[in-house]
Amino acid sequence: MHAREESEEPEPTGAGTRDRPPLVRELLLVAGLFLVYKLGRQLAAGHTAEAYRNGREVWDLERALHLPGEGAVQSSLLHGDTFVQLANTYYAVVHFPATAAFLVWLYLRRPGHYVWARRALAAVTAAALVLHLTYPLAPPRLLPATGLVDTARLYGPSVYGPPHADQLSNQFAAMPSLHFGWALMVAIGLTVVTRTVWRWLWLLHPLVTLLVIVGTANHFWLDALAAAALLGLALAVVRRPRPVPVPGVVRPRRPERRRALVGASR
Repeated sequence: MHAREESEEPEPTGAGTRDRPPLVRELLLVAGLFLVYKLGRQLAAGHTAEAYRNGREVWDLERALHLPGEGAVQSSLLHGDTFVQLANTYYAVVHFPATAAFLVWLYLRRPGHYVWARRALAAVTAAALVLHLTYPLAPPRLLPATGLVDTARLYGPSVYGPPHADQLSNQFAAMPSLHFGWALMVAIGLTVVTRTVWRWLWLLHPLVTLLVIVGTANHFWLDALAAAALLGLALAVVRRPRPVPVPGVVRPRRPERRRALVGASR
């Protein structure tokens, strides 16, 4: 009985379901945030020279900080076409669907935590947009000085076209990496709201994402560190919901000291 209580979290019922916000409002809100983000990325485009200059500065800063070279990760992927194609596919396919599935699951099963997670994601995305606008950054795959190759262009699949002709995305928005920031939020959220002994395996998602974004030369290490810092600030500001009491489930109380012991000290 006790092992079951420690490994599983009861499904929210009763009062917890009243915390679920209206579905139509949430769909409009999330869609609006996505459109604003896409528009902001387009506004950040057109700063090619500044983006390349900032990219060289970030590369030099990483070397000055003695961070491990991104090339070590990419070399591991380039040992075989299968690994590098899997990494490119992970980069192209997992990012949005995984985050959307995370929000949908929270909305249906943990509505109180859904609002918390949505607010944190919105905060880190808004902060990232500000950085994208003020600090355009070319990814390492576009910088000859890094010695890294564009794995998506060479091996496929690729979500980007040539930077000068790509009208759908801003390829100079590398800092911070929302691929990593969102993946880290998904892992933290699922670790918080579940109680199974396997919940820590969710941390593999941001770990794999980190290796993928670096190995494919889409991001620097510092892009991921900046995303983690922004997410940490967002989580410090956005308050987590309190646990919802579930009818029929009695949580063990901490043993209280007897009043006699208190009186004996007088």
